[in-house]
Amino acid sequence: MKKTALFPLHEQAGAKIIDFGGYLMPVQYSGIIAEHKAVREAAGLFDVSHMGNFFIRGARAGEFLQYLTTNDIGVLSDGDAQYNLMLYPDGGIVDDLIIYRIDAETWFLIVNAGNAGKDFDWIKQHIGAFDGVTLEDRTDDFSLIALQGPASAAILRKVLPEFDFSSLGTFRFRKAGFNGAELLIARTGYTGEQGVEILIPNDSAPALWSALLSAGEACGIKPVGLGARDTLRLEMGYSLYGHEIDSTVNPLEARLKWVVKMQKGRFIGKDACEQVLLSPRKTVAGFSLEGRALPRQHFRLYNSDRQEIGTVCSGTLSPTLQEPIGTCSILKEYGRPGTPVFVEIRGVLHPGTIRALPFVERSPL
Repeated sequence: MKKTALFPLHEQAGAKIIDFGGYLMPVQYSGIIAEHKAVREAAGLFDVSHMGNFFIRGARAGEFLQYLTTNDIGVLSDGDAQYNLMLYPDGGIVDDLIIYRIDAETWFLIVNAGNAGKDFDWIKQHIGAFDGVTLEDRTDDFSLIALQGPASAAILRKVLPEFDFSSLGTFRFRKAGFNGAELLIARTGYTGEQGVEILIPNDSAPALWSALLSAGEACGIKPVGLGARDTLRLEMGYSLYGHEIDSTVNPLEARLKWVVKMQKGRFIGKDACEQVLLSPRKTVAGFSLEGRALPRQHFRLYNSDRQEIGTVCSGTLSPTLQEPIGTCSILKEYGRPGTPVFVEIRGVLHPGTIRALPFVERSPL
């Protein structure tokens, strides 16, 4: 099992540790609900150093990434980040990822922890057709710290007074310094709240983590584990690999059409997407349930005539709304908000309603 550079601090804080993506990671510290509310109302600090970090370099690096992914990286300038997808030829999703354009010949990728090895092999398999383009795995060299919540700008300003948070646009990034280390600070996140994600060399990460917690103590910052990270992203309707998306799911049937730029040139999986575009059968939708029974992945959904129409992707009790919510892969004709549905939980059909996503409003970014 791997440990991040911040693991000793998680142990000292009394975090509950689990195996996640091959790493020993904190699932909660003070409790999922308390951590969730801290992010929505003040600030939370996340260790997401288990995510995979790759550099792709070379004169044809942009051309290669345009072929490898579905979104249009041609619109990016230096300092831009972009949500993207890699597809198999049949349209199934290899992974979702964030691509950072450092310059025309230098690109940085953050991929899901559980997919990092598979992603590296997939990229390596296709990179040879683009002369001079190189792939470098730097996952073990960097830590990734996410500071999220309405107080995040004020906290960051205390630790990095020379860094102008207000001028950093959404999905933009900039370099900064901390105790002699170079940081890459991106206006990105997985919570729907204002915040940043900070890439930092491992040996400087514990000092930055401690400084951010100290700076945010007065406004209620909390360290946050994977449990609240999941409830926060689910309230926003964000996809999680292995739940809303995986190798069997076409993005056009998972609310990700906006990430698939069919008008750009050739990319892996484009032919399969063109076929699905003609007649998508399914979609991913949000739903809520009456009562307190919790929906879980793979539970079945039915219509009012008790015909099976889909399956649950993710489910939880929303800490913000205090009601059971979830996402589901459902036949497209039943995906309209307000449609009544039933979820089978331990042999009992529980009534619910299709809901618009996100479940809660995004904070002003």
